[in-house]
Amino acid sequence: KTMKLAYWDIRGLAQPIRLLLEYTGTCYEEKFYTCGEGKVPFLKSVGLMRKTTTFKQFSLQLPYLEDGDRKITQSNAIMRYIARKHNLCGETEDEKVRVDIIENQAMDFRNGFVMLCYMDFDGKKDGYIENLPNTLGLFSKFLGDRTWFAGRKITFVDFIMYELLDQHRMFRPCCLNNFKNLKDFLDRFEGLDKIKAYMKSNRFIKTPVNNKMAKWGNKKE
Repeated sequence: KTMKLAYWDIRGLAQPIRLLLEYTGTCYEEKFYTCGEGKVPFLKSVGLMRKTTTFKQFSLQLPYLEDGDRKITQSNAIMRYIARKHNLCGETEDEKVRVDIIENQAMDFRNGFVMLCYMDFDGKKDGYIENLPNTLGLFSKFLGDRTWFAGRKITFVDFIMYELLDQHRMFRPCCLNNFKNLKDFLDRFEGLDKIKAYMKSNRFIKTPVNNKMAKWGNKKE
């Protein structure tokens, strides 16, 4: 059966989900929504005006995943749902702990970057860039000489971290120069057969990263 992934027509929160669906060979189709004008995203289509989870207040929440009668919101919940089907949540207790840590640390990292891109970009850009080596250094130290963030086997958090690091590489091309293990991680991820094929396909979204009201990553190139 075919899953359905719905999100804005950007990379955003859905990109790691797309990468994970591709890697696991999951049959899925995408439903794209276009952000309207203004400071707050709204839908040009009213097709999303319906309940997508058991919580009515989340009826407009993107992304969402439909798998038969099951409807899931929250990007990390979607990632875990797909990952559980393919044993990509860590195997040992140590691996599972590392997955949990990176899952949450990555969301903190992402939220800070999103705030920069959508809010006071000009006022906070210099400070963000100045602190970026410290942030990346923590992820580099956590990864160490491991193949993947949890250990020897890939888990769903690697897909989240790939997207975050790639976005920052686009934002600040030199930011990974002093972190060889993070650069190697990106190369290793892009070298995965199914990921490589997806990135070469016309389904892959390179840009835009963010919606049109963002100050960075809002252009389609």
